[in-house]
Amino acid sequence: MFGSPARAIVRFRYLIIAFWIAVAAFASPRASRVHDVLDVEGRSVLETESRRASEWLRQEFPQPFTHFFAVTVEGPIPIDSAPYRAAINALAAAAAAEPYVARVFSPLNSSITQFVSDDRRAAFLVAAVDMTSADSSTDLTPAFRGAVHRAAERLPNRRDYRVNVTGAPALDFDGRTVSKEDADWGEARALPLAAIVLVVAFGALVAAALPIIVGVLAITCGLALVHVAAAFLPMSVFVLNIVTMIGLGVGIDYSLLVVTRFREELNRGLRRRDAATRTIQTAGRAVVTSGLTVVVGFASLFVAPVMETRSVAIGGVIVVSVAVLLSVTLLPAVLAILGRAIDEPRGLARRLAWYHAPAGWERWARWLGNHPWQALLIGLATAAVIMWPLGGIRIGLPRAGWFPSGTESAAGVETLNRVGAAGVLQPITLVVRAPEGEKVVGTRYLRGLKRLADSVAADPRVADVRSVITLEPGISMLQYSLLYSDVDRARQRYPELLDTFLSRDARTTRMTVLLSDTTSITGSMDVVRGIRGIRDAGVRGLDSVEVLLQGFQAASVDLQDELLRRFPLLVALVLVITAIAMFVAFQSVLVPLKAVVMNCLSVAGAFGLIVLVFQHGFGSGLFGLTGPTEAIFVLVPVLVFAVVFGLSMDYEVFLLARIKEAFDRSGRNSQATMEGLSATASVITSAAAIMIIVFGTFAFSRVLAVQLFGFGLAAAVFLDATLVRMVLVPSFMHIAGRWNWWPGVRTIREEARPPKDGAREE
Repeated sequence: MFGSPARAIVRFRYLIIAFWIAVAAFASPRASRVHDVLDVEGRSVLETESRRASEWLRQEFPQPFTHFFAVTVEGPIPIDSAPYRAAINALAAAAAAEPYVARVFSPLNSSITQFVSDDRRAAFLVAAVDMTSADSSTDLTPAFRGAVHRAAERLPNRRDYRVNVTGAPALDFDGRTVSKEDADWGEARALPLAAIVLVVAFGALVAAALPIIVGVLAITCGLALVHVAAAFLPMSVFVLNIVTMIGLGVGIDYSLLVVTRFREELNRGLRRRDAATRTIQTAGRAVVTSGLTVVVGFASLFVAPVMETRSVAIGGVIVVSVAVLLSVTLLPAVLAILGRAIDEPRGLARRLAWYHAPAGWERWARWLGNHPWQALLIGLATAAVIMWPLGGIRIGLPRAGWFPSGTESAAGVETLNRVGAAGVLQPITLVVRAPEGEKVVGTRYLRGLKRLADSVAADPRVADVRSVITLEPGISMLQYSLLYSDVDRARQRYPELLDTFLSRDARTTRMTVLLSDTTSITGSMDVVRGIRGIRDAGVRGLDSVEVLLQGFQAASVDLQDELLRRFPLLVALVLVITAIAMFVAFQSVLVPLKAVVMNCLSVAGAFGLIVLVFQHGFGSGLFGLTGPTEAIFVLVPVLVFAVVFGLSMDYEVFLLARIKEAFDRSGRNSQATMEGLSATASVITSAAAIMIIVFGTFAFSRVLAVQLFGFGLAAAVFLDATLVRMVLVPSFMHIAGRWNWWPGVRTIREEARPPKDGAREE
C-alpha cells in the first residue's frame, strides 16, 4: 500500500522540498496575523435560552446595555474631596467623548453612589457601548483605554491615582492578547528544551534539528490555514494555543519516529534512498495510523455545539494533518538527500551512547515476560489510585483564576472586589415579555414583577435586583401603577432608567440581578438554576408572560447542560472509530479492544490528577493559582478526552507496530513483544518527554482553561508513556498470547521455554 507512494516521494524529493518551502513562504505572513481574526466571545450553534434572551434584548432595546467598560479609580483621598471629584469628572468626560460610548454612569451620580468603597478611596464608573456603531466591543478596548489613560495622565498628582479599564470587552481583549503572548512564550521555551531531549535521543545535532523544523512548520502552516478558515467560520482564540501545543508536540513526535527508523535502516546496510523508502513503508505507516486516531479525536468535537470546541476541532484536524504530511513527505525527502550526514557531529554520539544502550530495556522486557500477571496487577492498582479523585469531580465555572492574570482588566477586577461590586461585571439578566399587544408594566403584571424581583432578591447570594419597579426607594406599588398608566410621561421622568429597563413598546422589560461580592463564579451558576426554578414553579401574576435568563452565567449553564448531554455520544464515537481503525491496521479484535481500555485508563488518570491539583488545590500554587478552583470548566473534560485519546494512541501504535512487525517475521508472540518493547522504549520515552515539555509549558499559562488543558495533556502523556505503554500493554500482550492476533493470525509458532531470565513459555 505504501510502496509506490514511498518510491515516488524519494524519487521527486527535490520537488517536494521546493513545494514545502513555497508553502512555508505563503503561510508565514498569515500565521503571524492569525490572532487578529480569532474570536474571544464564545457562542452556541444551538437555540439555547440565553441565546434567545440575547436576541430579544437586541431586538427590543436600541442600547441594551449588555456591553460596557468599567473604569476603576483608586486615590489617596476620599472621593468626596474636590481633587478626587475633579479626577472622576475628567475621566467621565473623556469616556463620554468617544463616539461609540452611548452613556457614562459616574459614581458621583446619586443613583449609583454605592459604586464607592467603604473607605471612599476606590470607585468606578461605567461606559455603555453603542453596538450600532461597532461590530465588536472587544476591538474597541485599545481605543477606549487610550482615551481614558490620556485623560488620567493630565490629572494633577497623576501618580497618586491608579486607573484601570476592565469590563467584559476589556477582559476578552486581554484574554486574546494573553493567549497570543502565552503561545509565543510557550513555543520559545518549549523548543530549546525539546531540542535538548532530541540531541540526547539522537546523539547528533543534524538529526535533532529536523524534528524541530517539522514542528515549527506544522505550527506555521496550521495557523495559516486557521487564518483562512476564520474567513468562513468563527474561530475561537483558544485555537491559537491548541495549534501551537499540538503542532509542536505531534510534529516533533512523528519526526522522531521517522528519523529513528531511518537511522536503523542505514545501520542495517541500506543505502540512503532505500532507507528512506523503507522508512516511509514502516514508520510512515505508523505515523499515518497514529495521525488518523488523533484526527478522529479532534473530529469528534464537532458533536459539541459551541464555537470553542468546533474551532479546536478544525484547528486540531488541520495541524495534525499537516504534521503527518510533513513527516511522511518532506522529512523522508530530506533524509534521502542527507543520508549519513544526519549523524553529524559524530563525536557527540559516542558521549551519549549510554542513553541508547538497549540492555536496560531488554532486562525490563524479560522481567515483564516472566512476571506478566504481577506487573499487570501492580499497574492496575497504581492506575486505580491515580484515578480515585475523579469520583469527586465537580463540573462548573472555577472559583479562582478565571480572569487572565497580570493584565489591566484583572487589576480592575481586584479594585471592584475592594469596592464590593465585582458582580456588576457579570450580572444576570431576566428578560420578561408580555403577550403581543400588551404592556408588561400594566396593572395586570406589575405585582407579578414585584413578586419575581422579591423572590430573586431573597437569595443571600444576590446583592441587588434592578428593574422597572425599583426606580427609586420608597415608591409604592400604587404609585408605580399610576406612573406606568402613562408610559410616555414615565419616560420623561426617568429617561435613562426606562430606556435601560423597558422596551419602546413597553411589551418587554429586563431585570438586572447583581450578585453579592462574596458569590463565587461557581456559585453564580447555582443562582441561575435557582432563578429558573422560581420561574418554572410559576409566579402569580406572570402566568401569561415569558421569562428568559441571559448573561455569562446563564450561557455557561446552557453550555454545560448541552455538552454533558452530548458527551456520551462524543465518547462513543471516539471509542468505536478508534477501535475500527486499529482493527483495520492490525487485523485483530483483541488489540483494538485492549487499546481502547488502556487509553481510557490514561484519560481517567489525567482527569484524576486535574481534580486533585486544580479542583482540590494540591500543588496549585506551582501554576500561579491562589487556591483550589472548586470546579472544572466543562470544556476541559470534553477537550482533554477527545485530544488525549488520540495522542495516547500515538504510543500504542508505535509499540504495536513494532510488535506486529516482529511477530510477522518470527511468528512468536512473547519474543515479538519483548523485541517491540526494547526497540521502541527509548523512542517512546524521548517522544513523551518532548510532549510533556510542550504541554507542561502551557500549564503555566495565564489563561486557566489553557492551564487545565496543558496540564491534562502532560499528565496523560506521562501516564501513558510510563504506566500504560511500559507496563500494562506489554503485560497484557504476554498474557493474551495467540489471541492478540485473532482472527488475522489463527496460529503462532511454538516458543521454546525461555532461559532463566527470559520470557515465559506460551
